[in-house]
This record gives sequence, structure tokens and C-alpha cells, in this order.
Amino acid sequence: MKLQNIKDVNAFFKVIDQCKGRVELVTAEGDRLNLKSKLSQYVSLANIFSNEASIPELEIVASEPDDIKALMDFMIQGN
Repeated sequence: MKLQNIKDVNAFFKVIDQCKGRVELVTAEGDRLNLKSKLSQYVSLANIFSNEASIPELEIVASEPDDIKALMDFMIQGN
């Protein structure tokens, strides 16, 4: 799933942290990085955050249906 215009990065990571299964960031090269890892969160997204307070677009793969719902709810409720 693609998530766009994430404005509240801290809230986004809170949702990620609450997910039960794997949540992975798909890079432009097709690599998958585990977003449940704090180190991956900071390292993999450092370029995105370098000059912006928001995330314009991410492709995320979540393994659990409840996690997908939580991410969708986050996007719908405003971020």
C-alpha cells in the first residue's frame, strides 16, 4: 500500500510500533526494510526527513490484516 503526505511522523511511528506483524518499507530499488526496528526507522527514512517535516509518499507492506487496517485508519483520520 502507498501512504502519502504523512505530516505527523511521530504518530505514524506509534502506529507502526503497535502493529503485531511485519511492517516493511519498500525502497525505490525494491528492497524491504523492517520498520518495526527503530534503527531502520531512523536510517531508512533519514533522506526523506532531511529537509521536510512530512513524508510525501511511502510504499508499505504489512503482513497482518489488523495492521493494514490500523495504517489505513491513521491515514483516514488525518495525519
